[in-house]
Amino acid sequence: MTNSPALLLPIVQSILPILVTLGFGYFAAYRKDFDAQQAGVLTRLVMLYALPLELLVSILSTPRGQVLAAGPVAALILLAMVGGYGLIFAILRGLLKRRLGEAALIAMTITGPSVPFIGIPVLGQIFGPASSVPISIASLAMNLVQLPITLILMGHDRGSNHRVGNDSEARNDFRELFGHLIHSCREPVVWVPMMALVLVSAGAFLPQFLKGSLQLLGRTTGGAALFASGVVLFTRQVKFSPLVGVIVSVRNVVIPGIIYALARLWHLPLPALQESVLTMAIPSASINVILAMRYHVLEREIASVLFFGTLSSIFTMAFFIWLTGA
Repeated sequence: MTNSPALLLPIVQSILPILVTLGFGYFAAYRKDFDAQQAGVLTRLVMLYALPLELLVSILSTPRGQVLAAGPVAALILLAMVGGYGLIFAILRGLLKRRLGEAALIAMTITGPSVPFIGIPVLGQIFGPASSVPISIASLAMNLVQLPITLILMGHDRGSNHRVGNDSEARNDFRELFGHLIHSCREPVVWVPMMALVLVSAGAFLPQFLKGSLQLLGRTTGGAALFASGVVLFTRQVKFSPLVGVIVSVRNVVIPGIIYALARLWHLPLPALQESVLTMAIPSASINVILAMRYHVLEREIASVLFFGTLSSIFTMAFFIWLTGA
C-alpha cells in the first residue's frame, strides 16, 4: 500500500514532463518559432511514422498470455473503453445532435486514458511488473478499437462536409462510409497495430537489435505530440469552458468512479479493483489533440482538455489511489 506522504510523488513525477513539454511548445509558439502549420508537420510525423512504430514495438513486446489471463481487469477496462465509447458516442450523436466527427472525438477523449505517458510511470510505481497487464489491455483497446473507429468516423464526416448534398448522394452514405473505412485502414496507425496483434497471436517477437532500431523514432511520439499540442495551446488560446469542464470531469472522476462501483458490486479481488480503477483514472491522451489538429475539429477544446485534465489529475488520481488503498 502506498503511504500518504508519498502518494503524490509518482503522479507529479510522471505529469511534470508532460506539462514541461507542453510549456516548451507554448513558448515556441509565443516566440513565433513554430506556428499551427508547422505543428501540423509534427502531427504528420507522429501519425505516419513515430506512433505506428511505437505501437508496433509496444504490442510485440506484450506476452500473449498476459492479456489472455487478465480476466476481470480486462473486462472492466474493455467495458469502460469500448462500451463507454459506444454509449457516449450514442448520447452525443443521438440526443445532443453533435456532428459525427465531434461525437467520435469527444467519445475517445473521455474514454481513452494516457497510458503510455502517465500510466506507465504511475502504475509501474504502484503495482510493479503487474502493471504491464492493465497497460497492455488499455493500449490494445485504444489502438485496435477506439483509434480506428474514430479515424473512420472523422474521415467520413470530413468527406461529408466537402460534398454537395442531394438525394442520390444521401442514398450512397453507406458506400461512402465503406470507402472511408478502406481509406482509414491504409493509415499506418490502424494497420500496424492490427498486424502486430496477428504477429503476437502467432507467437512472433522482436529481436532486441530490431526493437532498438524501431524505438529510435518511435520514442519521439510522446515528445513530438506534446510539443505540437503546446503550440496548439497558444495558437488556439486554451480556455476553460462548460464542454471542457464536462469532459475533464467525466474522464477523471465519473468513469473511474463507475468502474470502482462495478468492481465492488461484482466483489472483484482487490488487486483487480485497484488496477482497473487506477488505469481508468488516468487523464486523456495527447493523441486526441493530434486528431483534432489533423481534422480541424474542436482544436481549442481538446487542447484545453489535455491541459486542464492533466493538471487536475494530480489530485483526482491521488483520490482514487487513496480510495482503492493502492
